[in-house]
Amino acid sequence: MTRTRLALAAVAAAVALVVAAGAQAATTPLVATVGPGFTITLTHLGKKVLKLKSGTYTIKVADKSSIHNFHLTGPGVKKTTTVPATGVSTWVLKLKKGTYKFVCDPHASIMKGAFTVS
Repeated sequence: MTRTRLALAAVAAAVALVVAAGAQAATTPLVATVGPGFTITLTHLGKKVLKLKSGTYTIKVADKSSIHNFHLTGPGVKKTTTVPATGVSTWVLKLKKGTYKFVCDPHASIMKGAFTVS
């Protein structure tokens, strides 16, 4: 019985390591918001995003106006919501080193932002 218990303990430890590795691989949540007025933002935990580390991120995009869209571009990334549509979209993106820009295409001169990834 001692060998059986030892084997079960080893299996339990292996499962715990796999679960912990999966938790570490979880993506970092960001929130992108466009509208309802002439505003566009990208935040993490309520703070404006200016710099991020390279990695995988989940971006929850809240498009709150039919006259706006949220358009994100950067190294290997080109994602957008559509102008007439509203609602929430979720993107899972791998962000690499470089500069990323986001705009509302119809109002790009006044509704824009950027951040860097290192």
